Amino acid sequence: MSLQVALFFLFGIGAIASAIGTITRRNPVAAAVNLIVHFFMLAGLYLTLQAQFLAILQILVYAGAIMVLVVFVIMLLNLGNEEALREQFTLRKVLGAAIAAIFILQLGVLFNASPSQRYLSPNAASLGTAESIGQALFTTYLFPFEAISLLLLAALVGAIILAKRKVE
Repeated sequence: MSLQVALFFLFGIGAIASAIGTITRRNPVAAAVNLIVHFFMLAGLYLTLQAQFLAILQILVYAGAIMVLVVFVIMLLNLGNEEALREQFTLRKVLGAAIAAIFILQLGVLFNASPSQRYLSPNAASLGTAESIGQALFTTYLFPFEAISLLLLAALVGAIILAKRKVE
């Protein structure tokens, strides 16, 4: 087994463990920390799949910006009554067990697939790199990319104008 495969399995097991930690923690801050670890493990998975750009986006957007928002909202919430959060045997738990069983069945089907269906195409390794994404953005998707940039610029100018009106 090569180092890349070993790291893939290590990051995969870490991602699964941190995801389980996220959904099983009663303390919302501990759940948020587990979610941050999960996002970093996913970034590691992207790196083992040669998708450097996606790994950087995962860290910047999810582990950075989104988690700051989540932790900020957690701190603003008043979670004083924990007794109301405790559940007994409910429909949610039954539904969760059913979804887990379906997921395990899907994994069984995936691992029993024929060898020709298991492997990615030879050019799949270059699809997540910054070079391939830049090439697609500035050739195939140039017009939509520029249209979105103008839309974001207009939104930024509008936000600045609205903020200046409130100050004055």
